[in-house]
Amino acid sequence: MGFSVIRTCSVCGSKNRVPAQHLADTGNCGKCKAPLPPQSEPLDVDDQSFSEITQQVTVPVLTDFWASWCGPCLAAAPEVHQLAKDMAGRALVLKVNTEEHPQLASQFGVRSIPNFVVLRNGKVVAQRSGFGGRADMRRWIEQAAA
Repeated sequence: MGFSVIRTCSVCGSKNRVPAQHLADTGNCGKCKAPLPPQSEPLDVDDQSFSEITQQVTVPVLTDFWASWCGPCLAAAPEVHQLAKDMAGRALVLKVNTEEHPQLASQFGVRSIPNFVVLRNGKVVAQRSGFGGRADMRRWIEQAAA
């Protein structure tokens, strides 16, 4: 079984397994059939889950490469979190801790953090280091979706 996220139904409290390819979709609870909204929080990922998600979803994926010791990364985190809420259903937001997954950071040539990569259909469509604000990140995602 591939990567999935366990989502709790807000109506009945049942746990629902949502596979990678449906993270940006509105689904239904397996028990009570209430709507399960799309993923609206950034997902912390490792190499395998990153690969599965970016290859399987049909929406743009913004990836935040960060580290816990990085002041600008920590300053950007609330904006990245809000962006995930703003773009729920239209994009996914992933977070890669470069200290825990240096090989993934290396794969994307990340030399300074924060570093943001937007992928569509598993391919890089935008990459920037430094944080310019949520409006910039939203624009990158919208351009990738066009």
